[in-house]
Amino acid sequence: MAVTLEQAQRVGYTCLKALLRFAFMVANNLVAIPSYVLYLIILQPLRVLDSKSFWYIEGVLFKWLLAMVASWGWWAGYTVVEWGDDVKAVSEDEAMVLVNHQATGDVCTLMMCLQDKGTVVRQMMWLMDHIFKYTNFGIVSLIHGDFFIRQGRAHRDQQLVLLKEHLEKYYRSRNRKWIVLFPEGGFLRKRRETSQAFAKKNNLPFLKHVTLPRLGATQVILKTLVAPQENGTPAGRDAVIKESKSKSLQWVIDTTIAYPKGEPIDIQTWILGYRQPTVTHVHYRIFPVKDVPAEPEALTHWLYERFIEKEDLLTHFYETGAFPPLQGQTKAISREMTLSNLWLVGIQSLAFLSGGMWYCIFQYFYHCLF
Repeated sequence: MAVTLEQAQRVGYTCLKALLRFAFMVANNLVAIPSYVLYLIILQPLRVLDSKSFWYIEGVLFKWLLAMVASWGWWAGYTVVEWGDDVKAVSEDEAMVLVNHQATGDVCTLMMCLQDKGTVVRQMMWLMDHIFKYTNFGIVSLIHGDFFIRQGRAHRDQQLVLLKEHLEKYYRSRNRKWIVLFPEGGFLRKRRETSQAFAKKNNLPFLKHVTLPRLGATQVILKTLVAPQENGTPAGRDAVIKESKSKSLQWVIDTTIAYPKGEPIDIQTWILGYRQPTVTHVHYRIFPVKDVPAEPEALTHWLYERFIEKEDLLTHFYETGAFPPLQGQTKAISREMTLSNLWLVGIQSLAFLSGGMWYCIFQYFYHCLF
């Protein structure tokens, strides 16, 4: 079939736009990430004298870096509509965020839609596959204190021990509030067949849009971060709850990401922008941690229930283009998530100005020494 001039022009424009976006992303990384590292090296004396202030500044820089990633999608027309509970109401509390996992773009989507949730972005910890440690953003996540987990049965027990140690060492000392994990343990397309076979063998529901979650990391987080007696059953005395609340996980936020027609956005699309503008839909349900069981068998059942609910939510979304209303509501309410273009331009400008400043400083010292 012959290609028309209009089609050729469209392809050429898409390729040119992708090339320019890629060049900008590379330049952005070359100035923003080294600047983040260098600022924190200069601030090491503050880390010794006033650790709280150091991690506050680090959190602000971290949020700006995530905003830069969000801007790549935002300017390509990849926006977010939110449904369900309003998580802004618990943005200052400690929470565990459980997310379904379809593609690398899920992380970028979260980086975008959490930007307007108060201090969440700068005070959050991510659990991600160890392979991300070797990406361009790996050094940032290492400094910030995210946890890289190795998948596979051979590593499982050791990784859970390391996760517990990591949480005890870094979570509260760096004033973290939210911790984000993907309990499925991998992308939907990679785990679906194995999950369905496991479900059939154990007489569990057949899931198409999500996979059955794994218990390990969720259980470790709850055991490590929830105050005694608060998980599974209410604490015996109100005074105990009040005293422990500021230093205890208080909520579980069940987050479901849905893409139109079930076609997820990957990181390549997010960077190059060759896909048409797309609205990603994110649904939240908030559970008090006291309603989450502590015993492994009961917790496994509770976690399975959440992903069975996700299956129902996604089935409804793919059939109707919207999520169903929450219990007690007659109509589902959606909220369009927005970012300020002026703010994004300001952050990008600061990154390039910082890169120029560090270059001038290094040039000065180079000429002084040589």
